[in-house]
Amino acid sequence: MSQTTAMAQNCASIDVVVARGTNEPGYLGAVIGDPLYAVLSAQLPVDTTAHRVEYPADLLVPSSVSDGTRAMTAHVMAQAAACPDQRFVLVGYSQGAAVTHGVLGSPAMMLLPGMYVLPGELSSRVVAVLLFGDPLRLVGQGVAPLYAGRTANYCTAGDPVCAGGIFPAAHGAYGWSFGAAAGQVNARL
Repeated sequence: MSQTTAMAQNCASIDVVVARGTNEPGYLGAVIGDPLYAVLSAQLPVDTTAHRVEYPADLLVPSSVSDGTRAMTAHVMAQAAACPDQRFVLVGYSQGAAVTHGVLGSPAMMLLPGMYVLPGELSSRVVAVLLFGDPLRLVGQGVAPLYAGRTANYCTAGDPVCAGGIFPAAHGAYGWSFGAAAGQVNARL
């Protein structure tokens, strides 16, 4: 291979782009991203790749959500340009759900400075949006109307972040939703 030959871009049918929760360990996130991707890659009838959104995921970093929207938007735009037939599943957990809302242009997030919104011409490439433990749900805010029909928003009963519950452990108990999330994506393929 010569130096002028470009390295091949991985153009799987579906790229699962995950914004993990606050201080969540794991590559895609130990609570949601890693186990969810295992279910998606096993159950979807197409080839998939996964991408970790690189952002602080730290409530003590004031620009964390803005940084996340920049990173998620930049990745989807770059992949969309390199892989014209690739489609995307956007996943957000907890603070990552707020990041995903920002990328989608959800009205509540547009009140905050520094949001990077996915260009409208790429909206048709987003197959599904999967949100878990979404803090905007607690205040009755949904995704931008353009994405409402392809968004699933999972909230475990008792979760203080999305349901106002009193059981902090519920915020990490989402295994029950992964099969349904895979079904949501599969129905849109």
